[in-house]
Amino acid sequence: MMRRLLIAVAVFTPALAFAQALPNINSLSVRYNSIKTAAKPEGELKTQIDEVDKAIAAARREGNIGEVRRQIAKGMTLLNKEAWTPQLDYRASLALRSARTVIDSTAPFAMRIEQIYRPSIELSTNLTTRIRIRKRVPPARPGDAAAEAAVKAAALQAKDLGTFDGVSRDLRETPFAIELDLAGVENGAQVIEAEVFDGTASLGAATLGVFVSKGLDSKLKALETAAASVDAAVRDDLLFPGDYIKNVNRGRIELADFNVADEIAKAETILAGATGGKDPFKSRTGDFERHYLLNGANEIMPYRVYVPKNYSASKAMPLVIALHGLGGNEDGFFDNYQQLPPKLSEQHGFLLAAPLGFRRDGFYGSGVAGSGDVSERRKRDYSEKDVLEVLRLMKAAYNVDDSRIYLIGHSMGAIGTWALAAKYPQTWAALVTFAGTGSPSLADSMKGIPQFVVHGDADNTVNVSGSRNMVAALKKLNANVTYVEVPGGSHTDVVVPNLEPAFDFLASQKKGAAAGTKQ
Repeated sequence: MMRRLLIAVAVFTPALAFAQALPNINSLSVRYNSIKTAAKPEGELKTQIDEVDKAIAAARREGNIGEVRRQIAKGMTLLNKEAWTPQLDYRASLALRSARTVIDSTAPFAMRIEQIYRPSIELSTNLTTRIRIRKRVPPARPGDAAAEAAVKAAALQAKDLGTFDGVSRDLRETPFAIELDLAGVENGAQVIEAEVFDGTASLGAATLGVFVSKGLDSKLKALETAAASVDAAVRDDLLFPGDYIKNVNRGRIELADFNVADEIAKAETILAGATGGKDPFKSRTGDFERHYLLNGANEIMPYRVYVPKNYSASKAMPLVIALHGLGGNEDGFFDNYQQLPPKLSEQHGFLLAAPLGFRRDGFYGSGVAGSGDVSERRKRDYSEKDVLEVLRLMKAAYNVDDSRIYLIGHSMGAIGTWALAAKYPQTWAALVTFAGTGSPSLADSMKGIPQFVVHGDADNTVNVSGSRNMVAALKKLNANVTYVEVPGGSHTDVVVPNLEPAFDFLASQKKGAAAGTKQ
């Protein structure tokens, strides 16, 4: 098993997290490790980073995640060739929290300024905070003049919500509570910023992403009421927006790229088609999203589906289950990769389904990233269960050929593909992994499954040795493995050029048939 796992966040993680919960610690750790790998620190900087890494490891052993965040912030500052100062220590300690981050602007909005750890800084008793709100725009990439201009314009148009005094020097013990009037704020994604001052000196600011939607509560209530009278098959599709927003507000998940207005509109469209006890999905083909209640977790999960135009319930059809990478969601294999997976599914006559995997960093049950604490194990367990439930739902709704069920994944999804293949080898007719890694000790469990493996030898995120070692272990057992190593290939650019041959490979595989025989 790999001692260290690196997976790109820049590609798979949304630009801005929306939740009172802080940005995901796994994503932060991966980002830090990716920056460190790219920087290749030497000399005094390496000595400093080694000390940071020791402190991170010690804090993880103690379960002190606040200190982990502090050390990651320090490490990234040092890697950026900047000094770690008491002011930066204070700024990194700040967090904004609220009982709601998806907001109905017709009601007052309450939030509080907190600290996740006690910084090393001397402060006076004259602390104040200035609160502003601005439209959320994606962060600008270096050199992108238009994006940089949009960021500056949003900052200039920020609305001042007031300056408040009486801020405690210890915001862990005494968080600073504020109630804001957002009645005049535009609907959509916004960022609330709280800048803390010691006298006239700025100590830094914390931000909270929120989504403002006037009349939100009444719309969700209407969907909840309607759900009680529709066919049970579509009930969770109506309840999903409210359930998701509830979990965002509780800090369980991030709003991320969830579009509140669009999701409510989709649910209202489903409701319009469900009148009279109808199931609007029963004979639907093409690309759409479904939802179901994941038992135990008691949360409604989304999954994306593609049904070929020629689907007929009278004929069994192959099924591809696609697993996204870290920070992504069920849309990854549909909206990314030049939208090739649904096109290839139509071409080959495959059903295609992509689960969320419970959380964006669920790892589909794989323990390759470490055992973690109880909450991490729970997340992985439900991530695995989500995949299996989506498989069950697809088999219940469609005539699926049990001898041609395939599993594919990229990055974290490839890690999950190998983990689920080893645990449930009788389920899968073939596998495809892009830029993954796994435990070679599990190769014997999946040696009977034909596999198509792709990795770039210049992957700085998941080292190519992850696939090389798995392929070597499989070939030693005479497994049917096609390995494509891309010279100069990165973590992401190896996928699109190899999707078509990967789907061709799947089309030639069937359980119980001779390897490589076209069905």
